[in-house]
Amino acid sequence: MKKLITTVLMLMVTLQLFAQGEGSAIADTLAGSEKIYVVVTCVTIILLGLLFFLFSIERRLKKLEKKS
Repeated sequence: MKKLITTVLMLMVTLQLFAQGEGSAIADTLAGSEKIYVVVTCVTIILLGLLFFLFSIERRLKKLEKKS
């Protein structure tokens, strides 16, 4: 039952992706004015910060597990 629900949800997400059309006005505007590079850089920095935070928490947890 769980696999069926997951499959149906994934199909619904896929259908939504195809329903978006050719392109959005926001993406065209950002690409046209070359501000898309600033957006991509900011998203990359945020993701790298989150990954660093998660790995540091993982190291701290390993140290605590070794102590106990």
